[in-house]
Amino acid sequence: MDNRFILRSVDAGVLTLTMNRPDVLNSCNRGMVGELRQAFESAGTDVTVRAVLLTGAGRAFCAGQDLAEAIPPAGTPAPDIGDLVTGYNGLIMAIRRLEKPVVAAVNGVAAGGGANIALATDFVIASTDASFIQSFIKIGLIPDNAGTFFLPRLVGMARATSLAMLGGKVSAQQARDWGMIHDVAAPEALMEAAGGLARHLATQPTRALGLIKRAFNASLGNDLEAQLAVEAKLQREAGRSADYMEGVRAFQEKRAPAYVGR
Repeated sequence: MDNRFILRSVDAGVLTLTMNRPDVLNSCNRGMVGELRQAFESAGTDVTVRAVLLTGAGRAFCAGQDLAEAIPPAGTPAPDIGDLVTGYNGLIMAIRRLEKPVVAAVNGVAAGGGANIALATDFVIASTDASFIQSFIKIGLIPDNAGTFFLPRLVGMARATSLAMLGGKVSAQQARDWGMIHDVAAPEALMEAAGGLARHLATQPTRALGLIKRAFNASLGNDLEAQLAVEAKLQREAGRSADYMEGVRAFQEKRAPAYVGR
């Protein structure tokens, strides 16, 4: 499909998606959310893609919802905010259901829904100039884009409550210290750090990476017994993969494995 609001390229097994509305800090409209969702969904069946790198054009990662789309002209009825959230929900599920690793390179502010899009990925590397803001409370809303799901699990209930109810800004360094994100990098080194991680992941046993992601997704709603059953099922699936056999042979032959991603 033709993309109006995102840039898309594939190199060395890495699909790079760039949110491309820099004039409004890459704030989300329905079109951009839909294009991102389609890109993540199609990556699942594209054998040339073994990892995804998500970033923003210009000086921001994503400033959240474009309020020009969300707020109606004076004198007109209020829009159905739930309709906007439903669109975001499809994007978050596409990220989590994609059984390939997703790296977010947060190059600037990640606010509101933009922050939570980043937190839904598998790895977040942020520029030291970046920040994360749960800005919803400033306009009388609650965190969406799975913010109420992932944030307490990443930083604990007390910190999550503070961020959601007070709307404070979290620096990239503080986010790393809290376990909210994977790592930080200098602004000039961000894309090489995040791209290097994505390229490394693209050389690894893709099937196993996807099954790890599926197992972690399941663990969020399972008790111990149910999760043990999930592990047994997925381990059988991993054990039938070509990459498992290659990994074993490479270990026995004392050489680097050459994984093919299946």
